Amino acid sequence: MFVDSHCHLDRLKQSPESLVETLNFARTRGVEHFLCVCVSVNDYDSMLETVKDFNDVSVSCGVHPLHQDEACSYDELLEKASRHEVVAIGETGLDYFYSPESKDVQLQSFIDHIKVANETKKPLIIHTRDAREDTINLLKAHKAPHTKGVLHCFTESLEMAEAAMELDFYISISGIVTFNSAQELREVVKAIPLERLLIETDSPWLAPVPHRGKQNQPGYVVEVAEFIAELKGITVAELARITTENFYTLFSLAARKPN
Repeated sequence: MFVDSHCHLDRLKQSPESLVETLNFARTRGVEHFLCVCVSVNDYDSMLETVKDFNDVSVSCGVHPLHQDEACSYDELLEKASRHEVVAIGETGLDYFYSPESKDVQLQSFIDHIKVANETKKPLIIHTRDAREDTINLLKAHKAPHTKGVLHCFTESLEMAEAAMELDFYISISGIVTFNSAQELREVVKAIPLERLLIETDSPWLAPVPHRGKQNQPGYVVEVAEFIAELKGITVAELARITTENFYTLFSLAARKPN
């Protein structure tokens, strides 16, 4: 069985009825759980409303680094992130590729999320792009010893992955690894220990080969798993088993529940 460790079900361009069909398609392919990740605290309640009837969907709460125009106060973040249904904090992090001009705001927001994760004892979901040094340095400076997390949709260097793993973080790989331009990333994935690996779609974006050009969906995490299994020289079943175990180890509040 597979887990889509990072998707945005509320961002899919479809009706509520179509969302049911999308999740059912994923389930028929062996996807047993979905982590629906928040990108704006302002949208948290509407996101929760979208997925609240699905027992196999968990949720996070946070502000994406590219959504700083929708930033919230530390107290508001803490209040919502402390709710019982929230299994993780984020996504948060730093993105200097698309928004270098908001660096200072991103830095403070990231620190706030780390502190909320420390206080709530929930794992962090981190987006990082062109901000390797600051991402690792802020985690080292502000992360509590018990705080864990994941660098999601990872496209950075092996050195950064190793630094994150030393801080008790996991590395999540999306459909980008299947792209023709991802040769360097493939070498990184080969070097990441299986016990630190997660898989995701980041849907509705970044559909893997052979679905490029389509809206991504959680069922396509199977293609991500198949590609990585071949890179690793193991069976798809083994990759599914290990990454699923890793997911429940990290996101321990996302208990396996019947749908």
